[in-house]
Amino acid sequence: MTYKILPNGLLLFLYIQPGASVTGLAGLFGDPARIKLKVHAPPRDGEANAEVISFMAKKFGIKKTSLEIIRGEKGRQKDLQLSVSKEESLRIIEIIEQELS
Repeated sequence: MTYKILPNGLLLFLYIQPGASVTGLAGLFGDPARIKLKVHAPPRDGEANAEVISFMAKKFGIKKTSLEIIRGEKGRQKDLQLSVSKEESLRIIEIIEQELS
């Protein structure tokens, strides 16, 4: 499962690959599958986490303050909570599915 719709938003299950040449979605990884996100930033001093938030906010057209890493802050597997409406959740899921297909 790559995401879960919540009453107050959306939870994305991510696998992060820091130190990549470019930042972007890169398919699925693992079992159960997580959304693979390559980030240019290195995994030090929260730089990769900040880039995850910044990239995802820009990708989905939402404010950075609407995103929070709720699990995995120091690991590669992260759970990213988006505080958005149900309509926004469905729009974001559509973007992800198009990007990963």
